[in-house]
Amino acid sequence: MAATPASPQNTRTSRAPHGRSAARLAAVQALYQTEVTGESIDTIIRDFISGRIGGIAIVSDADTEVESVVQLEEPDTELFVALMRGVETRGSDIDDMIRGSVSAEWPWERLEMTLRSILRAGAAELLTQAEIPPKVTIAEYVDVGHAFYDGPEPRMINAILDRMAKALGRA
Repeated sequence: MAATPASPQNTRTSRAPHGRSAARLAAVQALYQTEVTGESIDTIIRDFISGRIGGIAIVSDADTEVESVVQLEEPDTELFVALMRGVETRGSDIDDMIRGSVSAEWPWERLEMTLRSILRAGAAELLTQAEIPPKVTIAEYVDVGHAFYDGPEPRMINAILDRMAKALGRA
């Protein structure tokens, strides 16, 4: 379930992890933006570097029913660009990997844009960032999934990215 609009009674402000975690969340947001607007990866990267993407995110905590305005600072620009370029250059391979890893109960056609964006960024990281252990990549994208969903989606993200890592010989 996606986060609902924040109200003063149920909102708190906090700081998100810096560096790679922030870059992953920004990449998911940027990939979602490319799908919604049709903007090019080059435009999205330029906007990110100039500071027009990222900054804050509103995330939901299903346990406390409190939304958080999370301040994103100092994202790892190199990782963000690598993820975006990975999706740009290997997009059809990534989508085929996702299609081959989803279950019959939750086929490609059922995946909504946010979920596709999370899986695409995670797959790009598995494909392009050999120095990052797959378990770290998977855990990070499950955390991103928890920022957007309080249902079965984070478990599905875990299962799909784990299948991909195994298929790539990285698990």
